[in-house]
Amino acid sequence: MQISARSQKKMIERIDQRSTESIKGYKVRQGKHLPFGASLIQNGINFSIYSSSGTSCTLVLFTKGQDLPLVEILIPESYKIGDVYSIIVFDINSEDLEYGYRIDGPHNPAQGHRFNKSEILMDPYARLISGRDEWGREPNWESAYPYRARVPFDDFDWQNDRPLEISPADLVIYELHVRGFTKSNSSGVGHPGTYAGLVEKIPYLKELGINAVELMPIFEFDEFENLRINPDTNEQLLNYWGYSTLGFFAPKAAFASTGKFGMQVDEFKQLVKSLHAAGIEVILDVVFNHTAEGNENGPTLSFKGLDNKTYYMLTPDGYYFNFSGTGNTLNCNNPIVRSLVLDCLRYWAAEYHIDGFRFDLASILGRDPWGIPLSNPPLLETLAYDPILSSCKLIAEAWDAGGLYQVGTFPAFGRWGEWNGKYRDCSRKFLKGDSGQIGEIAQRLQGSPDIYKQTGRSPATSINFITCHDGFTLADLVSFNQKHNEANGENNNDGNNDNLSWNCGAEGWSDDSNIKELRQKQMMNAMALLLTSRGIPMVLMGDEVGRSQHGNNNAYCLDSPISWLDWKLIDSNRNLFDFTKALIHFRLEHPTLRVNSYDSPNTNIINMPSCSFHGTSPWKPNWDENSRQLAWMMTSETGTNNNEADVVYVAANMAHFASWYELPQISSSFQWMLKFNTGDINCQYYPLGRSLSENGILVGERSIVIFIASKINLESKV
Repeated sequence: MQISARSQKKMIERIDQRSTESIKGYKVRQGKHLPFGASLIQNGINFSIYSSSGTSCTLVLFTKGQDLPLVEILIPESYKIGDVYSIIVFDINSEDLEYGYRIDGPHNPAQGHRFNKSEILMDPYARLISGRDEWGREPNWESAYPYRARVPFDDFDWQNDRPLEISPADLVIYELHVRGFTKSNSSGVGHPGTYAGLVEKIPYLKELGINAVELMPIFEFDEFENLRINPDTNEQLLNYWGYSTLGFFAPKAAFASTGKFGMQVDEFKQLVKSLHAAGIEVILDVVFNHTAEGNENGPTLSFKGLDNKTYYMLTPDGYYFNFSGTGNTLNCNNPIVRSLVLDCLRYWAAEYHIDGFRFDLASILGRDPWGIPLSNPPLLETLAYDPILSSCKLIAEAWDAGGLYQVGTFPAFGRWGEWNGKYRDCSRKFLKGDSGQIGEIAQRLQGSPDIYKQTGRSPATSINFITCHDGFTLADLVSFNQKHNEANGENNNDGNNDNLSWNCGAEGWSDDSNIKELRQKQMMNAMALLLTSRGIPMVLMGDEVGRSQHGNNNAYCLDSPISWLDWKLIDSNRNLFDFTKALIHFRLEHPTLRVNSYDSPNTNIINMPSCSFHGTSPWKPNWDENSRQLAWMMTSETGTNNNEADVVYVAANMAHFASWYELPQISSSFQWMLKFNTGDINCQYYPLGRSLSENGILVGERSIVIFIASKINLESKV
């Protein structure tokens, strides 16, 4: 049945798309109160904003780039329902439009109110933000409205792309900074330091074997937030890491090669689409514990002026609780803030096809409005059971700056994984040969059952890492005993003082060949330990090639070669790169390293437990306080071929002397094949494996060897 032209015209001229009055020459009508934010409709834009204690709301419209407003429209009180103001403005050009709000109301900080009608406020639901469109470009410090909300087009062609939904136990995560990954001239990309630049390096990630990237913050932030000066160069220091969010719904414009054209949304979506096409998931590092507005001395940009008492945790006299260490703390278990976080994550999962989220200082999300930890935090439960987020990975940094440490006790609701800080600390101690670590490292490498099994969680709960953005790189972990953060302009007072590091005999760089060889071996040991542990391994950007920050363990403010990946390291540290690449692919080829259960039965084929521990003699681990030697064997029924056992045996000798390790006896149809030996400086990796003439091996000092049980080809012996 065909629709007549008259009917079509009536459909186009719907009543709710007609103006009902004119304000200051603009056709308007009451808008839709949900969803919040600014939404394109036919012939206009729908604006919706929440404020529970404001007494009036004015919509401020700008032509893009202009200092003075195009028009200010006081939203009629009749357009307000409950605590939500909404208005539709017709016949305006969304491509050249920037918008904000003025909210009038009481200014009484002691009671939690900081309304100021003279301030122009950014929409917390803004999906596109201008004002910091090009990285490092000097802003207009006199601007009355420095960060401006815009309205994006949602017309990207995904071409059937969707989240990958890789099993968590199969992930190998690579944590990277979008700008730092390709900013160096050595990267050779066409658009260094951008989403587009990262797309050009996807083949590198594939070669390495990575199947998930964890991107440090890409929500809009202001790199000029840091006003300190580098004492060595007198250069302006920046907010390089980005853990200070301006807008939770907007990708950072300055990370886009097209940001100055307002095309950061499409460029970031293209990055996600390209990574997915390569089989790589995208996990975003998100910061919902605080905002860029700081404490009572900080600027009023959005939340403070919209509804300070709702959005922030406040003391009884109106000051800001500071469980984030940055001045303020979002009131995440207030229903309004909880809805904002949920709306945000749903938006990124649905509109950007994001595969997962890592939550910075996630323990804050479980505090009540007065900072007391909740046993069943509403926000964490809501995220765990949300239908849109049901296939997203949820990863908690299970501690905060207020002293709450919840590794193993984070309220998980059967869904949340954790950055396992206990794995990091124990691994560092074990690798440098500290005493008393054998018992704990045995727990960590099997997925930390001592802290997760009792609550019904699995090994994939544990995100295993030895290094991350926060702290020493792997190269620095084996080269420095002390932090060297002088370039940060804080007299070396910032950053962690206890790094559990060991410089291998000299502080900083050394020409001593023995020290250099030891450091190389220690980095390989770290990779071997990480990638043969059950749980989810996470590799820090550049650790696979020995990237150094010259002893700086808190390079949050350094947008310089210190923080960038030097791609020439691939050639100069080729052995480490090849070793790490081989280990990652080895992990992906051996499902026994990825078993996601603590209670796997013995394999029927070789009749051995899923995970067993040994010392220099089979089945006799030495749990003594002074022991520094441990071997472990992991088995599973499903090997690389159907109905075959997959067996991996690892022997670690962190003592300062070599030791003979006798290998466990296995079925006569199998033989031990050596695959990795960090103590062999001439050949650390054997692609085809190397059989032994004896049932044991001399494991060098501070070395790790890895074997597989290979099925003997009986036909070839006939």
